[in-house]
This record gives sequence, C-alpha cells and structure tokens, in this order.
Amino acid sequence: MAIGEELRSGRFWRGVLAELAATLIFVGMVLGASAAPGPLAPALAGGLVAGGLVCALGGPQANPALTLALLCTRKLSTLRGFAGVLAQCAGATLASAAALAALPDDTGLVTKVSAVGTAGTALAWETFATFQLALAAFAAAEHTAPQAGLVLGSAVAAGALAAGPFSGGSMNPARSLGPAIVTGVWDDHWVYWLGPVLGAVLAGLSYELILAPGASREKLGACLACRDVALVETPSLSPSSVARAPPAEQREQGTT
Repeated sequence: MAIGEELRSGRFWRGVLAELAATLIFVGMVLGASAAPGPLAPALAGGLVAGGLVCALGGPQANPALTLALLCTRKLSTLRGFAGVLAQCAGATLASAAALAALPDDTGLVTKVSAVGTAGTALAWETFATFQLALAAFAAAEHTAPQAGLVLGSAVAAGALAAGPFSGGSMNPARSLGPAIVTGVWDDHWVYWLGPVLGAVLAGLSYELILAPGASREKLGACLACRDVALVETPSLSPSSVARAPPAEQREQGTT
C-alpha cells in the first residue's frame, strides 16, 4: 500500500489511536500501582491490564520494542510502525503527566538501575525479560484472545518480577520514556531502549525463522544471506499466523 493511500485509510488512523489509548491505559495502571512498596503491585497490575487489553482490543502492542520487532519481521509497514511508536510515546507521556499530578510523590514513577547493580546488569535483565515477553507475544498470535491474554499477561508479570530488583522491570521503552519526560530524570535511560528493543527483535527473528510452525531452513538461509524472506515462504497447514495471516496490519499481534 502506498504511503498516501495508507494515510487516507481509516484503518491506519484507528490503529494509531488504539496504540495511544492502549499505552495510556497500560502505563497509567502500572504507574498507579508503583505507589505501593515493592515490585509485586506494578508487576500484577501490568500483567492484568496487558491481558485485559489483548482480550478487549486485540491489535495494539502498546510497546515500542514489540512494534519495532514486528517491523523487523515485516509484519508492519514502515509508516504504520513508526506512527505506532510515536502514538505509544505520546500515550505514555500523557499517562505519566496524570500520574505525576495525582500521586503524592514521583518516587516510583521513573525506572532506575538498582543501587546494588550496574547499568550493564540492568541492560542484561531488560534484554532477557523483553525477549521472553516478545517470544510469548509472537507465539500467542496463533491463539484466540482469552488464551493470548493469559499468555501475555503472565509474561509481563513474570518479566517485571524477575527484572524488577535490577532495573525496575520496564520491558517497555514508552513506560520509561513518559516518566523521564515529566520528571526530567534521565539517569541510564538508554538502558530502557537498548535492552527491550534488542530483546524483542531477537525474539521476533528467533520465532519467525526458527521456532514458528512455518519456519524453515530456507527462510533462515534467506535471512542470513540478506535475501527476501517472502520469496521462500511456503504455505503451511498449521494455524501459524506466519503462513495464514495477510500482510501489514492484519498480521499484527496484540501485545504490550
């Protein structure tokens, strides 16, 4: 689809607005729960709202790392991908501004590297936690909404609990960007972009080229040789979204 035609599409703008709304809801719920001591409340809030958004809205990722992973695996158009990331960042900033105004202090808003760790440790945990989240997101695209919501909600909660003591368990660049903008605290902010994006892209490529039912040695070889993967894709009798789903927005996974 040409850029001009895509910009005139109602489906395109509905998708962008859905990303903004879903990210605003997700980040707002997580930041509200961050007022409670310890990592348990934000982890549970994130997992529950992620599962609910998948069941209710289906398509939005509400996470720039996952959107970029879909872009790298050619499940989104370039325009749709970058417009989605901008909408996600806007939604997170609006949620952060509201949380800053509503909460008594901003202590729990900003994701920070643990005092007992280093930026390198936090980067490793953000990468690993987002890897498992993105892997769950790509695999969950083959299931119905209730099942996908349970899978993704569990992955968000597990990742936040595991990475929380080291990095705050963000797994979502927008969740970290919004509070940084409204508070002006940018300490080690690069960790919360590099780690999640790296983990999500690695998970997306691993699933599509190795783990998916539609994966094949030919697809892996084409990727390694920098050839067009679409030229070697073959139909599959499995319910894999890789084999059966149409291109662009119709193949999007709903994630957070």
